[in-house]
Formats: sequence, structure tokens, C-alpha cells
Amino acid sequence: MAHSPFDAWISDDEVTSLLADEWARQTTTVQLIASENFTSPAVMAATGSIMTNKYAEGYPGRRYYGGNQVVDEMEDLARRRLTALFGADHANVQPHSGANANVAVYQALLQPGDTILAMRLDQGGHLTHGSPASITSKIWNFVSYGVTPRSDDPEQPGEIIDVEQLRRLAHEHRPKLIVAGATAYSRLIDPAMFREIADEVGALLMFDSAHPAGLIAGGSHPNPAPYADAMTFTTHKTLRGPRGGAILCREEHAKKIDGAVFPGQQGGPLEHAIAAKAVAFREASQPAFSAYTDQVVANARAFARALQSEGFRVVSNGTDNHQVIVDLRDFDAELTGKEAQEVLDRAGITTNRNQIPDDPRSPFVTSGLRLGTPAETTAGMREGEFASIATLMARALRDRANETSVETVRNDIAELCSRFNPYAHFTG
Repeated sequence: MAHSPFDAWISDDEVTSLLADEWARQTTTVQLIASENFTSPAVMAATGSIMTNKYAEGYPGRRYYGGNQVVDEMEDLARRRLTALFGADHANVQPHSGANANVAVYQALLQPGDTILAMRLDQGGHLTHGSPASITSKIWNFVSYGVTPRSDDPEQPGEIIDVEQLRRLAHEHRPKLIVAGATAYSRLIDPAMFREIADEVGALLMFDSAHPAGLIAGGSHPNPAPYADAMTFTTHKTLRGPRGGAILCREEHAKKIDGAVFPGQQGGPLEHAIAAKAVAFREASQPAFSAYTDQVVANARAFARALQSEGFRVVSNGTDNHQVIVDLRDFDAELTGKEAQEVLDRAGITTNRNQIPDDPRSPFVTSGLRLGTPAETTAGMREGEFASIATLMARALRDRANETSVETVRNDIAELCSRFNPYAHFTG
């Protein structure tokens, strides 16, 4: 049985076998999920470190348990590195996820029933932006803005944030909070424009930067920190850290936001994850990280062009970030996002189905795919490799009823991945 280099201390054969299977899956197939990345070995080592043993309810200097001297130093280190990275007043590194971070900001800055203006889920927003499936919609009153209609004019692409609608809804509903940011949106989001509209109606501004956080840190996306009352994000997407969340905010909101995280939502923080976040924040402060995020964007743009040449329609006719949202209907009217995801899985290409703006299909079926370039850019792929992946995707989906053809694509993908293993300097 093959083993990954990270399971040397595990004597549980069943667990070791599954870890080896996942090691093989990640390193022999292409990872195109926009919310995933390959962390550094240093981040993984910190995540699995001795810090996992310590219970540390509270904050540095204000814990409810003894023995937290070292943990306090580690959490303070993570907070200092994070505020320096984005130029913010205050950081909370305890949220377990981006969803937790978002709800903590709502809880801190709002009262139940207050109005929030946020992006529609079916046009790029997140569950915590007011989806009926989320607890957020049961506590606060959400009004949704969306994107402009589809346009086939390359000079004036549609499916971008409808600023006129955003401003009209803000003046009509006078929200207490406006949420900028999205989970499936491939264009830059201007924080200054959102701040301007928020100021017009006396609203607070939260920027959900779960997806572009790494691009912001690397200078490839505008920094919301100077404009937003609070900025939330995950640490495991473009920021290339461990799974988790964080919040940045203005000093005036710090006490309320810290209280909303603990004891408002969470108990003991995951100090091993916080140690790994500290590692990731330092990595993101290095010049090489800026080169990485620039390449992430360059790869996404090349990927979008290559997909268009294969007959796919790219939502908004391109991308400015790490995402490419694909509408499958022009490629094949009968092909759903669900089927495409399953076929591509068999072909060794990991994606996720996703609704496209005004999608006639349900979120469980969809007409689109959301594709991302962060992980394979970390592995070393560049524009040429992403163009090849677009061709292989088209081959697999055109001949999806022929399992031999799908398997041939999988073999080609495995050969490509053999040249771009993110952990090649380890021996399994």
C-alpha cells in the first residue's frame, strides 16, 4: 500500500489507507475548485502540531484556563501578522470558518430584524448573504442585489454587479449593513464604490473577502480594509493557509466583534489552526506570494479564453480574479452542471457545479461550473497547462457517453499532474 509522507506517526491502518488514497487523488488529478488550494508543508505541520492539545477559551491575557502563556504569544503573533498584512486596526483569528466570521459580524454590529443588503445567492452570493437555507435569513432581514443582464457585446460585458440597482435598493431600504463580496463572481469588486453607497444611506460596510483574500494580500485585488467597517475571509482559499476564518475590523468595533466570536458563537479556539494561520500570514507577506497571485489571475484569464475557444460560454465574458464561471448551455444544451461535474471527476478533473445568473435549473443541478486556478498555480502550472486542461475538459464532456474516451482523458491528466506535483520534493 502506498503511503503519503505525512502519515509516519499514524499506526491506524484504515486511516492510513484513506490518507494515502487522498494523497493519490490530490496529486494525480487536477484540482479546479476555486475554494481549494495546496498549503505549504509548514502550514500542514503547524495544523498537526502540539498546539492541538491546549484548551484556550477567551483571548490572550484573558483566558478561562491556565497554562496559556505560549498559546497567548502564538495568537498575538497571528493577529499582528494579519493586521500588518492588510493594514487593518484589529484582527480576530479565532473563527472556525468564513460563515462563522460573517455571522459574528452580523451579531456584533446589528440587532435581530435589522436590514442587510447583500448579493443574491443565484447570482454569486454566499449562503450567509441571506439564503433561506441559512440561519442568517431567520434572524435578519435581507434585501438582495444582483448582476446586470447577460451581454454578448465584448466591449460591455454583462453579468457584473448592477451598481444602479445596488444604489437604488440601498436608498429604498436604508439597510443597517451592506455586504460586498461573493462566492461565485469573477470580476473585481470595488470597495470604494461600496463605501460611497454605504455612506450615502448611513450604513455600515462589511466586505466578505473569503475568495479574494489571498489576491488582496498579494496586491492582485483592491484592498477593502481601508474602506470596510469589517472584513471577513477564509484562510484556505487564495490565501493558501489552513482551513479556517478570520475577521479584520476598525478599532471601534473590536470589542463587540471579539465578543460575538467568543462567547457569542464559539467556545475554545483551535490554537493549532491559529498557529498554521500565523505561518500562512507570514508566507503571504513575502514577495514570492505577490508573483503567485499575479500568476493565479493570468492563469484564470488564459483558462477563460481557452474554454471559450472550445465552445463554452464564460459568464461576464472573462475574469479578473481566480475564478472562471462557465455556462454549459452553449456548449451542450442538455449538459447540466451536475452531470459535467460527475463526468469530469471520472476524467480526473475536480470541479464543482454552480448556478449561473438567472439559472433555470436548481442549485442541486445547475447549468454551470465554477472553476478556479489557485491550487494548480501553486503546483506550478501556467497559461499553457490551463489551455491544455480546457481542451481535455471539452474532450471528456463531448464524448461523455464513451467511458474509454473519458479514461483516456484521465490518463492524459495523470501525465500532466506527474509534472506538477505540489509535494514532489517529498518521497512517499
